[in-house]
Amino acid sequence: MLITSRAVPVLVSAFVWVCGSVGSASALDPNTVQEKDTSPWAVFRLGFSAYKQGHKEEAIEAYRYAAEKGQLGARWKLARMYAEGDGVARNDYEAFKAFSEIVRQDVAPGSPEESYVSDALVAVGGYLRRGIPGTPVKPNPSAAQEYYMRAAANYRNPNAQYEIGKMFLSGEGVRSSVRQAGRWLQLAAEKGHAGAQATLGNLLFQSGKVVKGLAMMTAALERAAPVDQSWIRGMQEEAFSLAGESDRRTAIALSQDIIRKGLGR
Repeated sequence: MLITSRAVPVLVSAFVWVCGSVGSASALDPNTVQEKDTSPWAVFRLGFSAYKQGHKEEAIEAYRYAAEKGQLGARWKLARMYAEGDGVARNDYEAFKAFSEIVRQDVAPGSPEESYVSDALVAVGGYLRRGIPGTPVKPNPSAAQEYYMRAAANYRNPNAQYEIGKMFLSGEGVRSSVRQAGRWLQLAAEKGHAGAQATLGNLLFQSGKVVKGLAMMTAALERAAPVDQSWIRGMQEEAFSLAGESDRRTAIALSQDIIRKGLGR
């Protein structure tokens, strides 16, 4: 259902009732919300409140209205919900279209909306990299690399820097270059990106820098999200089995320094 301007006062009243009925300390006060509070930002906030309370259908309607009125955060949230099947059936093509709308916006680095554009660039790059079956979006690694590069260079996005590093390692869409891969992985690793730390650590280990490489992989494993732990653990355990006892002990101690202090240049 498309929300029109006529429906907004009804939507506001519905959200006030929904949020007030759950008894949360963060619920909206019906006495403070007026029909005039129907700006895109106000409706986005109502949608966010509904989302937090688990009323995702109402949240989606609010996000759609706010997005159509130019609220970038609402469009980003809709895109994420479609991409993850969060409150709606997963639809990668709808997500791709929404993310593509976001990256067309002229948002300067440092803007409050920077994170939306930065994340959307990485998302569009990912879709172009692998394609979306049954849609006009076909695999195009070269185009994907361009989107990653915009996010990495303009907004210093560590996920984009990591993906560029991997593409240079494999020669996917670009000429293979370990040097360029290392440069981009280093940038992401310095920001605490566990995947970049593990991949760069493995490169260092393979090049003979056993202690530092093993330490980086060990630190990355401890900090990695569950989805990344399996492949990082396999990489780290293989390196650990090849290292000498003295190098292992030194690497473990160094890994704790990396966890506490971050990865220095």
